[in-house]
Amino acid sequence: MVVRRRPQRGHRFTESPVLQLALQGWRSRMVGLLLMGAFLALVARGFYLQVINNDFLQEKGDSRYRRDIEVSASRGKITDRNGDMLAVSTPMKSIWAIPGDARTMAAPQKQQLAGLLDMSVRELDGKIASEKTFVFVKRQVAPETADRIAALKLPGVHQEKEYRRYYPTGDMTAHIVGFTGVDDKGLEGVELAFQQSLLGHAGSRTVIRDRRGSIVEDVGATKPPQDGKDVRLALDSKIQYLAYSHLKAAVDTNNAKAGGAIVIDARTGEILALANWPTYNPNNRQHLSGAQLRNRAITDTFEPGSVMKPFTAALALERGKVRFDTVINCAPGRLTIGSATISDAHPHGALTVAEVIQKSSNVGTAKIALGFPPKEMWEMFDSIGFGQAPNLGFPGEVNGRLRPWKNWRPIEQATMSYGHGIAVSLVQLARAYTVFARDGELMPLSLTKVDDGPVRGTRVFSPQTMREVRAMLEMAVQPGGTAPKARVPGYRVGGKTGTAYKIEGGVYARKYIASFVGLAPISEPRLVVAVMIDEPTGGAHYGGDVAGPAFSQIMGGALRTLGVPPDGALQVAEAEAGKGRL
Repeated sequence: MVVRRRPQRGHRFTESPVLQLALQGWRSRMVGLLLMGAFLALVARGFYLQVINNDFLQEKGDSRYRRDIEVSASRGKITDRNGDMLAVSTPMKSIWAIPGDARTMAAPQKQQLAGLLDMSVRELDGKIASEKTFVFVKRQVAPETADRIAALKLPGVHQEKEYRRYYPTGDMTAHIVGFTGVDDKGLEGVELAFQQSLLGHAGSRTVIRDRRGSIVEDVGATKPPQDGKDVRLALDSKIQYLAYSHLKAAVDTNNAKAGGAIVIDARTGEILALANWPTYNPNNRQHLSGAQLRNRAITDTFEPGSVMKPFTAALALERGKVRFDTVINCAPGRLTIGSATISDAHPHGALTVAEVIQKSSNVGTAKIALGFPPKEMWEMFDSIGFGQAPNLGFPGEVNGRLRPWKNWRPIEQATMSYGHGIAVSLVQLARAYTVFARDGELMPLSLTKVDDGPVRGTRVFSPQTMREVRAMLEMAVQPGGTAPKARVPGYRVGGKTGTAYKIEGGVYARKYIASFVGLAPISEPRLVVAVMIDEPTGGAHYGGDVAGPAFSQIMGGALRTLGVPPDGALQVAEAEAGKGRL
């Protein structure tokens, strides 16, 4: 018998009495709304950050990874008048580090890096111990050394291109060219005087770096650097070498403390040479001293002594107070003014004005000077540049000392006529002598090459007066004068000696400044040369004996270098005989 079961009624899963939960409908709706609100908030925040406040995020990102790298500009070259190189920038590398990364270097890696950079490991550790994000480890590293460092792939150690200044002529031109610092900015000389022209303008390059400092890619525009402008000096390297070498020899021969020499082209006012001793090597300044650094020809002043006498004579001739052959009684070799007495080194009797200059009589010069009102004599000194800077634009130029005429006493006026009581620099003195070379025109001086031909100066004296003074200056180097050792074989030259006590602590010391300033050829002057020797102690101290021979060698060599034709019949044997008389 078959029993049929009654089919049971089916139930849906959600209607199971076991599984069904009693949930309130508002709760599920609230959860849904909260989830929807959170999603909308995320969308709004993303929109705000990515669209509205994008600059802030971009700035933060750039500050971590974007860098503007300076692209160094090459400093302009300095050349002499013929294009010979005096200063040039050579490519170098700077080694820098991210200290936090560099500190992860292993000890052997530190030893390798320190050895290549010629420093101790302790010094290296001191640099990378910094809390900064960037430090220079060493600057101006040779490219080959930098390449060896790059090959080590050291963590946190990087390189940038920069330049180092090199001076091919070294100590010979140090005082006029000067030098730059580690940042390639001028610190002395022409390097400082022409800083704005030489420096140029750095470019820039925008890049993305990773956290280790490595460049990932370039972004944005690259601004190319503008290299500095070249400066072409009036200096002639051949004449500069003559001035430098003969000045050094004169300082050595006379066991002197220091010296200076300058050569000026009388046609243009160009400075063809400027040398000082002692000097220094601008390529290696580790042990540089103040005495070596001083540009004595421009920055130091001294009482010039008898080299001032021709100006006093010129003023007297110009004002008609005397003639070339007017006789001045210089006996007995002394002149008392108030409580002071002026003396000649060698007593003289009656001398013409020309002989007063030839034999360098203090008494004769003082008598001529006392015939002028103080104001007239002061105005003459002022008109030839004393008491004012020479306006070369060179660092350290000095005014010298020329006291106001209202304060002059008769004895001061007398002593200033022969170079005591007045202080000048060597460059001021050389410039003043251009009035004798240029028929009464005072020439402006130039450190840079003049391309416009002869330059006009400022009229101070008449040509006739200057012709007469040139004749007196020529007599001074002839037998019977104070400087036959200054003669130049084959050329007619003229000039004046100077011998003066130095002032130390406001009083005259038993130390001398010996000088000679002259011009040549006398028939048509081309050059003015001034030589100063400080504290000669080799047995002679007069300007004709100490500075005269150096003048002769510098002037003769410079005239031949420039191809100036001889204008005299003086033979070498005669010149040597004349040099032996003093």
